[in-house]
Amino acid sequence: MSDRNPGMKLDLEWISKVRVNTQAVLKRAQHIQGQKIPKKQWQAAWLLKAVTCIDLTTLAGDDTPSNVHRLCLKAIQPVRYDLLKKMDMHNKGVTTAAVCVYPSRVADAFNSLKAANSSLPVASAGQTPLETRLQEVRMAVAGGAAEIDVVINRTLALTGQWEAMYDEIRQFRETCGDAHMKTILAIGELGTFTNVYKASLLAMMAGSDFIKTSTGKETVNATYPVAIVMVRAIRDYYLFTGHKVGFKPAGGIRTAQEALVWLTLIKEELGNDWLCPVLFRLGASSLLADIERQIYHHVTSQYPAYHELPMA
Repeated sequence: MSDRNPGMKLDLEWISKVRVNTQAVLKRAQHIQGQKIPKKQWQAAWLLKAVTCIDLTTLAGDDTPSNVHRLCLKAIQPVRYDLLKKMDMHNKGVTTAAVCVYPSRVADAFNSLKAANSSLPVASAGQTPLETRLQEVRMAVAGGAAEIDVVINRTLALTGQWEAMYDEIRQFRETCGDAHMKTILAIGELGTFTNVYKASLLAMMAGSDFIKTSTGKETVNATYPVAIVMVRAIRDYYLFTGHKVGFKPAGGIRTAQEALVWLTLIKEELGNDWLCPVLFRLGASSLLADIERQIYHHVTSQYPAYHELPMA
């Protein structure tokens, strides 16, 4: 993983000055979506790059050790071996970036990966009140989680209680210890782009290693305009502090085509340094299946039947 973001003292003056030009953001998002998408072998290469940035996720209430085990095996071998071999990519270590599960399933995932001799990190996400949440973080770290997803208190952001929000995120950061912390902004509930930018900035000041759009379970998830606002905050924070913070869109990203737009957005807004799992993740559960379909098509010139690709 990258160097940690140590955070900085809360700078309320910086936060109070933030104004986001909505029309400019929407125009920029349109421009990025209108970019030409690479074709043929270039597309296949970009899609494999996308695979290496996926946090393969299961956050179902009825997760069992066996479906977590299956998810781990899929994360280790996300694309069928024979397809990778035809592209001469079978020995390049193509895996997803991490496996993401609820705190109660961290130990299952950690043990499955360990048994398979894999060093893939386990990420843990949960949504409960602060005290319980801190306890969950302790449990997840003890179970072997290398990355922790925490959710901001939306009410604090909406009512401009930035100091309280900063203190809360700092507490999470301390509880995470050596585990990297991804802070989820639940962008659909923040109201305005200006609020999204302020919350992004504040989360980074408080020491987040990544900022993430949403849990994937809200009604509004990752959208390109919101992403532009968040990555601009990342860029400004980097220019001010010299610390690179990662970005993770999550929820509703299902097609290979969308994955390519996300990679384009990151490349254009933050540059090649961010195009790696250390600083960019795609939160997705069904995206991998579509990417593998497209890679199958690239190799064989036909689309696979549904049962021909192993499920996560």
